[in-house]
Amino acid sequence: MSLNRLILVGLALVLPPALAQESGPVSLDFEYFKAQVQPVFTTKRDGNSRCVSCHSIRPQMHLQALPDGSATWSDEDARENFDSVRAYVIPGNPDASRLLRHPLAEGAGGDPHHDGGKHWKSKDDPEWQRMAAWVRGETLAGAAQSTGLETRIIQTNSAGDNVHIIDPATNRVVGEIEGIEVGHGAAAAPDGSRIYVSNEADSTLDVVDGRTLRVMTKIRLSGHPNNISASPDGSRVYVAIRQTPGAVDVIDTQALALVKSIPIDGQVHNTYVTPDGRYVVAGSIDGKNATVIDTETEEPAWVKYFELGVRPMAFETNPDGSTKRMFVQLTGFNGFAVVDFATQEETARIELPKLPPGKEPVLEGGNASHGMAVTADNSALVVDSRLNSAVYVYSLPDLRLLGSVDVGTAPDWVTLTPDGSTAYVANAGSNDVSVVDIRALEEITRIPVGQVPKRNITAMLPY
Repeated sequence: MSLNRLILVGLALVLPPALAQESGPVSLDFEYFKAQVQPVFTTKRDGNSRCVSCHSIRPQMHLQALPDGSATWSDEDARENFDSVRAYVIPGNPDASRLLRHPLAEGAGGDPHHDGGKHWKSKDDPEWQRMAAWVRGETLAGAAQSTGLETRIIQTNSAGDNVHIIDPATNRVVGEIEGIEVGHGAAAAPDGSRIYVSNEADSTLDVVDGRTLRVMTKIRLSGHPNNISASPDGSRVYVAIRQTPGAVDVIDTQALALVKSIPIDGQVHNTYVTPDGRYVVAGSIDGKNATVIDTETEEPAWVKYFELGVRPMAFETNPDGSTKRMFVQLTGFNGFAVVDFATQEETARIELPKLPPGKEPVLEGGNASHGMAVTADNSALVVDSRLNSAVYVYSLPDLRLLGSVDVGTAPDWVTLTPDGSTAYVANAGSNDVSVVDIRALEEITRIPVGQVPKRNITAMLPY
């Protein structure tokens, strides 16, 4: 008999009958436990140790030790955890369940003492609510159907220790992820349950709860990370490793583990998943190449070399969703190259307009042109110019310049709203985000954020 099952039997002998037996028709859903409850045990809260740090070495509510190289448990270990934890639950009655009372502040109805400290100040805490829903009999399928999602802009701050969440409906900061020092790239699960941020200080991929915005766990990477991207189904995160010899780390988001490192010719600056999900494209500055990786085999399919280092990229699609053209920004070039994805040939190189008299270029910082995006309907390409402190909008497919908009100092990245009407431009030199109406070609407002904002993404998060 396993240790957890022995503990479960022992608890049945010493706990009051109400705690030793499940009451009523309510059953506890394992899949919900695995996806929604277990992450609470690995989350680091400010001023508190993680639950797993103590409960993996104690017999009371014993949790399995996390496997080496993994940030969560296998199904087998999760079953052991499930058996252990449910002994501290009265199904259908969260308020009477020790699992929820013990870490809750006494003033909010919690127990007088918990050796692991008080993790929740009130029952309004989203983690408490999530666990209470499990105790009431919530299933994973039911939770997915009831979760509402809203569009958010996730803005990392490359010289700070926080990430800002912006509501594009109000153009206000509505949330903040704290404790990620030198956060670089970001990606999100399609259901909004998780946000992933590459942590340059720790060389980890930090996994953040999409509702509480707390760091749930960290996944050790093979080297120093840069930008990241996620597969459309959320099953993979691809991390650019900007460290010699260069690689793309592949993260399995179910196992929360590094499962493969794909060698690349040169340190990797950015990774992108093509809109159809068929390829990951890794750009290298020192290798002067874009490596196209097949997501089925997770092996390089082809490599495009340039005479300059490869910086940000964007992709135009064919009517069937496949990739038509790749737009590539290059080191020291204030513009972009155009690559036919099928033939792998460069078909054009477009230089952005020169600055008008009286406007001084931004010579310090990153690349001359850094950050670009294609609207979802493939009607426009938006291109940053750090040198010019402006964004330029080109029509597609003819690449005709429609106009430009002056933004904050040294724009370094851009993301678009799903309808393609608005661009959010990260201004690394002025610590703010410009909100640009793409059709009207005007700046609507600027939103103050953290220190040296760079990468940003558009995601759907719970509300």
